[in-house]
Amino acid sequence: MHRGALQAAVALATAWSDRGQLRVERRGSVALNVWFGCQPDALFWLFSASKPFIAVLVHRYVERGLLALDAPVATYWPEFGDHGKQHITVRQVLQHRTGMPTAGSALGDALAMSNWRRSVSRIERSAPRLDPTQGPAYQYLIYGFLLGELVQRVTGERVDDLLRREILDPLGLTDTFVGLPDAEWPRHVPVHVDGPGGGVAQSVLNRRVTRAAVIPAAGISTTARDLGVFYRALLDDLAGHGRGLLRRETLQAALEPSSDRQPDLFARAPIRWSLGFQLGGVRLGSRTGPMGRTSSPVAFGHNGSNCCLGWADPRRDLVVSYLTDRVPRAPQGIRHLAQLSDAIIAAIDT
Repeated sequence: MHRGALQAAVALATAWSDRGQLRVERRGSVALNVWFGCQPDALFWLFSASKPFIAVLVHRYVERGLLALDAPVATYWPEFGDHGKQHITVRQVLQHRTGMPTAGSALGDALAMSNWRRSVSRIERSAPRLDPTQGPAYQYLIYGFLLGELVQRVTGERVDDLLRREILDPLGLTDTFVGLPDAEWPRHVPVHVDGPGGGVAQSVLNRRVTRAAVIPAAGISTTARDLGVFYRALLDDLAGHGRGLLRRETLQAALEPSSDRQPDLFARAPIRWSLGFQLGGVRLGSRTGPMGRTSSPVAFGHNGSNCCLGWADPRRDLVVSYLTDRVPRAPQGIRHLAQLSDAIIAAIDT
């Protein structure tokens, strides 16, 4: 990679937020690893960049035959089938195609997110409100509770313990936590939320009880290094010489596009979804996705509230992890992530 060109990405990052970490890996070697306003082991809240972890866990249980993608969720979790949800499948949950972006309201989901039982009960009582055939509808918070409760039902174990045993420990992700322990609190990075209502949001998101809660869709605390290791493991599995997080054919199926040029009905943004990941190559008029206008259509990853982003590109053998403390307004944040991603890609392609 062109180290001089990478400095354009560093300049974008340091001008954007007060604290952050940016790591770029190419062909198995770390090309860039910078941090500013914090230590390299500072723990950032991933927001929705957490989602691929729980998705990979589900795919592992599909491999073992404990779950079937086209089986109704109610097969494993009978109470879920109430209120017209009996036909919703595991696959549809992974694709954000349940027609149920929230369990009633986005605010209600947010207020309940620190309480597992309350969040699950809300899901059980809710009904689909959108037609899944019209496009995906991003399950911004209930995604993790849906998939988390599903794996708890088939294993009888807590989802945070399962994630630790099945993914985090095998990869050596010792700085990644599904619910932040008290002992790690001194390392957490508070978030700053832009715009009206930002102060109220900050007061909730920066509370210890929030960071300590098990919120699989949004509540993982980690470092850029650990996030990069996670995506490197997936790239290696895709190439057929990885640690076996997922079989190659399982991961290939998980990365098949499930939507293309269909604006998400909830996020109201052009997102190419697969079974657990956002995909690159998003170009819809002047709009693009967080992986950049020049991103490959086979790139995969996930952003988190437009303040955190992890992605990998098998064509370029590239892994990017970028964590910040700033939660911006959506259009501005997406543009920034796309510009930073494009700057990194330019360091290869120039």
